[in-house]
Amino acid sequence: MTPGGGSGPMKDCEYSQISTHSSSSPMESPHKKKKSAPKRKWEVFPGRNKFFCNGRIMMARQTGVFYLTLVLILVTSGLFFAFDCPYLSEKITPAIPAIGGILFFFVMGTLLRTSFSDPGVLPRATPDEAADLERQIGNTEDIANGSSSGGYRPPPRTKEVIINGQTVKLKYCFTCKIFRPPRASHCSLCDNCVERFDHHCPWVGNCVGKRNYRFFYMFILSLSFLTVFIFAFVITHVILRSQQTGFLNALKDSPASVLEAVVCFFSVWSIVGLSGFHTYLISSNQTTNEDIKGSWSNKRGKENYNPYSYGNIFTNCCAALCGPLSPSLIDRRGFIQPDTPQLAGPSNGITMYGATQSQSNMCDQDQCIQSTKFVLQAAATPLLQSEPSITSEELPLPGKTAISGPCATLTLGQPTPPSSMPNLTADTGLTDMIPLKDEHEGHQFLTPEEAPSPPGMLPSGSPITHSHTMHVLSLASQDSLHEDSVRGLVKLSSV
Repeated sequence: MTPGGGSGPMKDCEYSQISTHSSSSPMESPHKKKKSAPKRKWEVFPGRNKFFCNGRIMMARQTGVFYLTLVLILVTSGLFFAFDCPYLSEKITPAIPAIGGILFFFVMGTLLRTSFSDPGVLPRATPDEAADLERQIGNTEDIANGSSSGGYRPPPRTKEVIINGQTVKLKYCFTCKIFRPPRASHCSLCDNCVERFDHHCPWVGNCVGKRNYRFFYMFILSLSFLTVFIFAFVITHVILRSQQTGFLNALKDSPASVLEAVVCFFSVWSIVGLSGFHTYLISSNQTTNEDIKGSWSNKRGKENYNPYSYGNIFTNCCAALCGPLSPSLIDRRGFIQPDTPQLAGPSNGITMYGATQSQSNMCDQDQCIQSTKFVLQAAATPLLQSEPSITSEELPLPGKTAISGPCATLTLGQPTPPSSMPNLTADTGLTDMIPLKDEHEGHQFLTPEEAPSPPGMLPSGSPITHSHTMHVLSLASQDSLHEDSVRGLVKLSSV
């Protein structure tokens, strides 16, 4: 556009477009959101566990002994069904392989159910919950001790509750940042607090707690029956064959029976003993952890009587084996809720307007919105191209004071929200402009008062020797730019 009556060609004054995608850009968008598929909670689970089938299977990381358990059961049972059952079903009864098959499938089902399920892991406290709890504990300790020393880890903190007339202490877990409920304990191998923690069993590759204890007990009980069953009928098979062909010939005819008998003989004692021990624990409503520590006594007359016992063996067994199964508390297959958008960390050479280094580490939503306003206002400011010059012959804007000074500049000063746009003045000289490249090197964050002018301004002291002229921005284009910046602010603030 050439103003009427103007002398000489004029050069258009354009805005330098800022690219937020280029690494060399002087400023970047504070909100950088990468669109990705939502993650499930098991993918970021803090404990030392392994998950399979999209979080449906949960196990401990140490699973080597579990695979040994599977091999022993599968190999021993397979040899029994392959070499002993055909002879026994023909000589004695076909019910032998049928009963053996039922026991085998029951053992495998309870083993996998124990190994692949959540034992009752308690969720850890969120950062806000942990901070609030630590603040409450700190206030309590300050009141009790009179002062608190930084860097000193206080002794184990406890709370006391009354259960059936017995005082029970709730211990604070420094890892999970929670007060553990009664009978819960922290497993050092899985790094989780487990509700009604019994023990960590490497043979099943998982912790044994509230949600899988009944399956663990049924596993070892059924495994005891299966081991005794196989051992008894393997001996029967050898005896029947030795009556026909002799003992040595019987061993030669069925060498698999010898291997089965050896495995069952050395394992039956520990399996049966373990089943008997857990039967005693169930009848008294105790856990292995409580029994080893000697926490409770089975006699009501003593001071440390068991507050969890119903006083009846049958009731205790029904409560442990037939009670309702509590749901999982960790929701490992649930999706992670998106967090509140945070300012992206500034990269090298990036100036964050209206923010300091301390504020960038702990900025809340209001500070993020305020910083966004500063960036939008700075981005919306008209930028001059490299070394433009104008003549003193300019047309006055309608309703405005005529600009008669050479090359009117934009006075930025302190960034303000987009409600007010910077005006063109005739009293501002080029020496008021601060080059961005020379000023912000070595600085990562600047306060609003120290905020440099947008890039593209002429450095101070630059000579103006060209005879070309440039247009002064019209009021309509300034208003349009103001509206665009406000729309951008509203869109970014609503993200």
